[in-house]
Amino acid sequence: MHKLVVLYSKPVDPDHFRDYYVTNHLPLVMNWPGLLAWRYSFDVAATGETPYFAVFEGDFADAATMTAAQESPQGQRLAADVANYATGGAVIIHYPVQDGTG
Repeated sequence: MHKLVVLYSKPVDPDHFRDYYVTNHLPLVMNWPGLLAWRYSFDVAATGETPYFAVFEGDFADAATMTAAQESPQGQRLAADVANYATGGAVIIHYPVQDGTG
């Protein structure tokens, strides 16, 4: 599995971010090809003051599937849409997931 994580810094207008993200951006996410599962939160916490306002996680089968999804027309729409709500900026990271057993 390959995970994509988007960390959103605090926006200029948090209410607009929440509303736009849920109403407009997440419907685009739901049609992203190759996306196996996704989750998000506006309740990001950290030790001390968190530098992030929101987080998104998306799961793909592998890095190639994620890259194809990002390069697809839907992926391009998603990337372009970020400017409509993420006025504080965003950090995007991705990595292969290593399973652990306990």
